[in-house]
Amino acid sequence: MNKYLPLLLLLAASACGTVRTLPVQDSTRVEVRTEVRTVHDTAFVELLVIVERVSTLDTASVLENKYAKSAASVSDGVLHHSLETKPAREPVSVEKQIVYRDSLVYRDRIVTQTVEVEKKLSWWESLKLKVGGLALLAIALLVAYFLITHIINLKFFKL
Repeated sequence: MNKYLPLLLLLAASACGTVRTLPVQDSTRVEVRTEVRTVHDTAFVELLVIVERVSTLDTASVLENKYAKSAASVSDGVLHHSLETKPAREPVSVEKQIVYRDSLVYRDRIVTQTVEVEKKLSWWESLKLKVGGLALLAIALLVAYFLITHIINLKFFKL
């Protein structure tokens, strides 16, 4: 039995299978991020220039404020009054909310393609594919060695 142990070990080592592919998996994960920021800013409002004139039978009057200037004059018993607004830019505090939306898509995809072969393999080619060229050569050499040493009784390696 000890004589055939290397042959059995060699046969057990050559019994390998082909590579099997994993099934196709497709996983998609979406992550949505939303961030709201409030921005404080100053906006300037421009006032329009407005001109008005009024005539009345009254005494003189002068009006002026931050936005307008009024001048009055009397001629021939009639009061002439004009009102002009001053060109101004007024600062106004403004709060604005800015919404940042971002979505990240994580996609793991494994695609397996089937490739058609032009012709089928013969039984010898499929045997070579399954067993392997080197394992087949080693088995043939061991069988030849055991046939020569045990059947024909020629001992090449005896010293």
